[in-house]
Amino acid sequence: MFDAHVYVNRRRSLVEAMARTASEGTRGIAIFLGNADAPQNYRGNDYKFRQDSSFLYFWGIGEPCLAAVIDFDSGYECLYGDDVDIDDIIWMGPQPGIAEKGRLAGCASAAPLADFAAFVSKAVSCGRPVHFLPPARHYNVMRIAELTGVPAVSVRKVAPMCQDGGRHASEELVKAVVSLRIIKEECEIAEIDKACDIGYLMHTEARNGCRPGVLEQEIVGRMEGVTLSKGWGVSFATILSQNGETLHNHSHHQIITDGRLLVVDAGAESNTHYASDFTRTYPCGGKFTDRQREIYDIVESANELAFSLTRPGVTYYDVHLATVRHMLCSLKDLGLVRGDVDEMVAEGISGLFMPHGLGHNMGLDVHDMEDFGEDYVGYDPGQKRSPLLGLGNLRMARMLRPGHVVTDEPGIYFIPALIEKWKQEGTGRDFVNYAALESYYGFGGIRLEDDVLVTENGARRLGAARLPIKSSEIEELMMSWK
Repeated sequence: MFDAHVYVNRRRSLVEAMARTASEGTRGIAIFLGNADAPQNYRGNDYKFRQDSSFLYFWGIGEPCLAAVIDFDSGYECLYGDDVDIDDIIWMGPQPGIAEKGRLAGCASAAPLADFAAFVSKAVSCGRPVHFLPPARHYNVMRIAELTGVPAVSVRKVAPMCQDGGRHASEELVKAVVSLRIIKEECEIAEIDKACDIGYLMHTEARNGCRPGVLEQEIVGRMEGVTLSKGWGVSFATILSQNGETLHNHSHHQIITDGRLLVVDAGAESNTHYASDFTRTYPCGGKFTDRQREIYDIVESANELAFSLTRPGVTYYDVHLATVRHMLCSLKDLGLVRGDVDEMVAEGISGLFMPHGLGHNMGLDVHDMEDFGEDYVGYDPGQKRSPLLGLGNLRMARMLRPGHVVTDEPGIYFIPALIEKWKQEGTGRDFVNYAALESYYGFGGIRLEDDVLVTENGARRLGAARLPIKSSEIEELMMSWK
């Protein structure tokens, strides 16, 4: 946890933000449910516990079966949970009581968990608005439905409180929370730096382990061991695959084979649950083929271009467009596309080679707050999501401000099924050299990703050191192990 004043200030800022976003008479109360233990295969053998990120942000306590309320009209706030009894102590040892946990979060009022249900029930019966965020966990969906009377199918729906009598998650609360969490405090940046330092170590383990004859799973195991020895663990399921054209490939059953490429997209969580997220692509035999190096260097230069453009006052939407334009220019030089590059960008031709967006927000979640809805988190009012493949998958398009933390992750992929689909449909026939692309079937994909903080005057890459990224650096490091 941070010092208590951090959480006090955050909750005070939330009350102020709700005063701006919620109209008079619709403020009411906000309820926050922490996560509960979830059985893995039988009760008592649970999945590793991870607290809800918004609960962590406002209350800081990473323990199960807690709840909290904030009354936006009176300013009252309370933390709810049960003290342990002797049966708990036998198995867990003595534990701080709920009042002591409240003091750690800077909250003067604490009460048993049963009182939480009574407080919410009273608010509902009095017709007061009950704001809640769309929960990620199914247990919390059902608990909110039980407490509020909102149908379970509507608990994750986000809409203004003035619609349907508030029978859904609160758009006003979502917008208020996003406005706070999206700009990182100094204490948060320090924790993300720590997560990136762990990520550096785990990716170094991956690079060192990438040798012909090694099972992919062995590399993943060593990487994830680093995250557990230095922090909380991984920030998302590790992507490590020689089939890098599959963007989120979580299968690790193949043997490292000379001549192929290994995409490693993985991140760590610090002990305070802030995330890192890096991607590197390695030649499995230690040296790139000429064709691999050509594509790799295009992606690496795109990564550098995106970083150079990342600064306050620029939208990440425009950074994405500039990056894919650069990639298309380079692919045109290789004869894989033809025609006017600006027309290609407008037609979405880049989506054939990079079906994802340039990056996303990152913080307490590796895709920060996306359980609220990507458009609330990644798009400013007035920005519209594009229907084009690639650009339409851009998770972060906002005008950049100091304190934003984003990923910079361009990639080029040769996906035979997608290429064949476009070819058969005649999509991009004036721009795409489908005959030339056939020789790239089996190439795989390349993605290169850094984590970036927007500063007052530009940007900086997070972590004490940057993972090696130049093709010459990669080859030198990998060949030194032979």
